[in-house]
Amino acid sequence: MADLQRRRNLAEFLRSRRERLTPQEAGILAGPRRRTPGLRREEVAQLSGVSVTWYTWLEQARDITVSRQVLTSLARALMLSSVERRHLFALAGEPLPERPPGPGPGPALQRLVDALEPNPAYLLDANWDLVGWNRAEAGLIGDPGRLEPAERNLLWLVFTDPAMRSLLADWSGQAQDLVAQFRADARQRSGDPRYEQLTGALREASEEFRAWWAAHDIADLGSSRRTFRHPRAGVLTFDYVKLAALDAPGIKLFACMPADAATARKLPALQERAADADPDEAAVGAVGAREDDRASELRVSGPRRGASD
Repeated sequence: MADLQRRRNLAEFLRSRRERLTPQEAGILAGPRRRTPGLRREEVAQLSGVSVTWYTWLEQARDITVSRQVLTSLARALMLSSVERRHLFALAGEPLPERPPGPGPGPALQRLVDALEPNPAYLLDANWDLVGWNRAEAGLIGDPGRLEPAERNLLWLVFTDPAMRSLLADWSGQAQDLVAQFRADARQRSGDPRYEQLTGALREASEEFRAWWAAHDIADLGSSRRTFRHPRAGVLTFDYVKLAALDAPGIKLFACMPADAATARKLPALQERAADADPDEAAVGAVGAREDDRASELRVSGPRRGASD
């Protein structure tokens, strides 16, 4: 019953889009005797490269198979918007097509990141370039604003910045998981100039990245816990919350929520340290961290891999 209703909804949607499209808009010469308010079924079939009978059955909600290729042709013939195209695929029971990346985050999204303080938070684009962050995040990893734009990339920092190797409590495990997550998340980026430049530069700069990239492992951007050994604040443990921005395709927001009371107490200090933190300071490691920080690290529970961003 549910499948029948879905087919009816699909038929009604196609009919409504066909009737609203004029022959002139579709590039068809309209004859002198035309009573159809929009396009005829045979015209849509011709524009889509399918038979008139098959398209008629589709508008009659018949139980027929509709491929992604045909849906793409119908969307093009009916001049559907990106929202209408996704709706068409959903009604046909097909996975929604990937939304192309947008121009980037707007001011409102950056204000949201700022409002999350004292929790560290940041924004990544489709290639995992850092396109927004708050003071707490800058206090945690160093201010990305001090870097050249091409270097403001999460993977680039993890694999080329010595400070990150000391900052991440389990650098090898976290970094390997990041590579698998990036490969899965960026599966549609092949051929994109920034994607090709980034992965090529990483393969040259890091032996570890080159080996893990060649393994072709993939992983979901699932929930994760990450432990840091901060040179000033000591041990910090965060649970990561990851959100996609619907109004900015390709942009993801990452918020670092304290996993324990000790980390929560140290959060305000990260904001204060953001302004004067030395970006190379983390390379010193956790030397001088208090004994209670070392003890708290031993008590930390949760996955040590599955990192991330």
